[in-house]
Amino acid sequence: MGYAPIVKQIVDRLGIKSISDYGAGKCNLRRGLNELGLQNFEYLPYDPVYPEYGPPKPAQLTCCIDVLEHIEEPYLDAVMQDLKGITPRIGFFSVHTGPAVKVLPDGRNAHLIQQPASWWLPRFCRYFEIAHLERGGGGFWVIAEPLKTI
Repeated sequence: MGYAPIVKQIVDRLGIKSISDYGAGKCNLRRGLNELGLQNFEYLPYDPVYPEYGPPKPAQLTCCIDVLEHIEEPYLDAVMQDLKGITPRIGFFSVHTGPAVKVLPDGRNAHLIQQPASWWLPRFCRYFEIAHLERGGGGFWVIAEPLKTI
């Protein structure tokens, strides 16, 4: 079930009606939320591996769960800009900070960025105001609001 219970708390507390799942994979977040009894919400998956999902779409809550550590560092800023662009209200982002079990075909670990929260936070803070940070699950997760542009 992963992070679905935390996401459900955010949905319930804030009255969220739409969720954008950036890096949705096989839509396990939706499945987990449904298993927890959450049914009446718009679910907008995005994953480049599944072109049928279409492009990333904005929603009241944007989730990006265990995705960012898989991004090659030169592309991280572009992904963070993407996330900010589809996060008008609030985001839930988790990052695993250690190695993955999987190895890529070229021999690299699937977690291309293995850095502690102290490395990640300045990168998040370029685009988001951190409302909450918690360690756990081999890394950390944040609840964040997009920075307002002046």
